[in-house]
Amino acid sequence: MFNSKKYFCCLYIAALSLTQVSQAQNREIDSLTNILKTEKEDWKKIETINHLTRCYIVLGEYDKALSLGNEALQLFKKSKLSSSLPLKSGKANALNNLGIIYWYQGDYPKALKQYFNSLKIHEETGDKKGTASSFSNMGLIYDCQGDYPKALEQHFKALKIYEGLANTLGTANSLINIGTIYFNQGDFSKALEEYFKALKIFQAIKDNSGIANSYNNIGAAYCDKGDYSKALEHYLKALKLHNDLGDKQGLSSALINIGLIYDNLGAQITEQSSTSKPNDTILLKGNYFKKAIEYYSQALKIKQEIGDKEGVTSCYLNLGALHTKLKQFHVAEKYLQEALSLSKETGNKESVKLSYGSLSTLDSATGKWQEAYMHTKLFKIYNDSLLNEENTKKTLRSQMNYEFDKKEQTLKLEQEKKDIIVEEEKQKQKIIISSVSSGLILVVILALVILRSLRQNQKKNKIITEQKELVEHQKIIVEEKQMEILDSIRYAKRIQTALITSEKYIERNLNKLSDRNA
Repeated sequence: MFNSKKYFCCLYIAALSLTQVSQAQNREIDSLTNILKTEKEDWKKIETINHLTRCYIVLGEYDKALSLGNEALQLFKKSKLSSSLPLKSGKANALNNLGIIYWYQGDYPKALKQYFNSLKIHEETGDKKGTASSFSNMGLIYDCQGDYPKALEQHFKALKIYEGLANTLGTANSLINIGTIYFNQGDFSKALEEYFKALKIFQAIKDNSGIANSYNNIGAAYCDKGDYSKALEHYLKALKLHNDLGDKQGLSSALINIGLIYDNLGAQITEQSSTSKPNDTILLKGNYFKKAIEYYSQALKIKQEIGDKEGVTSCYLNLGALHTKLKQFHVAEKYLQEALSLSKETGNKESVKLSYGSLSTLDSATGKWQEAYMHTKLFKIYNDSLLNEENTKKTLRSQMNYEFDKKEQTLKLEQEKKDIIVEEEKQKQKIIISSVSSGLILVVILALVILRSLRQNQKKNKIITEQKELVEHQKIIVEEKQMEILDSIRYAKRIQTALITSEKYIERNLNKLSDRNA
């Protein structure tokens, strides 16, 4: 049995959010406004205006945002350098902002026109990220119009580009969008799978806005599966994050979703009333319905403040149906007539159908059988129209789902192949690194051995050289001694020769003297 007591205290978060304005957004607006006054270059002015536009979109001030978006386009037209890349990029971003505003206001044809024009510029300038963003935005519009095959086609294009760019934020948003297509087709398990993939990415990059949107989508999937406990758990997480971010659009959507949980719980108790004590059933049911009205009313106030006609219609429908359950028929009729009028204004056939269905239920409860018959007939006409439109798309949708599954399988196989190749490359790198390292070690060892050998050889050569020099020196000394001896011998010989010659000379002269005396 679902226990809601622990959640009742969380209502104060929503109450505070009605009066709390994001200080961060206001500070950014003040800062950008001051920057705009001093900017001289047109492309910088346009980008600053685009940033201001997005701030006002987050705050839900669509009139100001719309005025700024058109101001950016006018500035582009007046600029003499309109063919430059920065100015074209600024124009594309301005068109994208206008598309978001028209989407929130429920004007889908105008939104699509802006997105198409933005896409042309992004493709012309080669801006892949901008191209992916345009595809995503167009997919969201087709989703709102119930054209799921076209919506899925656009989201696939965006996902492929984002993955190619390794853009984690864009990839996560595309997964959310694809999950929503599954959700709208009633495949909640597959929707949850995509939502949780996106949530993991948003948490990794610490994107609180993406985390909040993921919680909201996860809650919706659990709600439609009938798991109200898990649904409420995720809705409350989303509510807190949207409140902290000052995101009125997300905040109001979370409030509606929480209101639906309490509304469904009250209806569930009504169905089970036969097995419970009457007084306990009335009290518990009353508490749930009271909580639902509080959340719906707070959401309605924010939706009206930001001019979200689709959101206002949703609140009117929920409040009208709930007041019918509470037998407050006059209040219920007021809300339902407002929902019908606004649904026709925005051209949302699904809301028109739901309005007629709720009015038929109200008429039956009050005994207005003729009005009940008329509203039932109109409900059937719109329901058949939507079913016919759905049937014409059914074959395409099945084909798109098949193609998506096939693409997913192909991508999975390709990724597995890439993983194998990467792993093989890693192993090769390890082997190469190991071989190179081993080779380097061997080279170092060899170098050390050679160096050692060279040093030893140098020592030996030095000794040999020194010994050779010593021998040479000794040889020179010996030769010098030999020369000295030879010189001495020669000198002695000369002396001896000289002496011998003198004696003969004396002897001859003596003989001559002897002959004279005789």
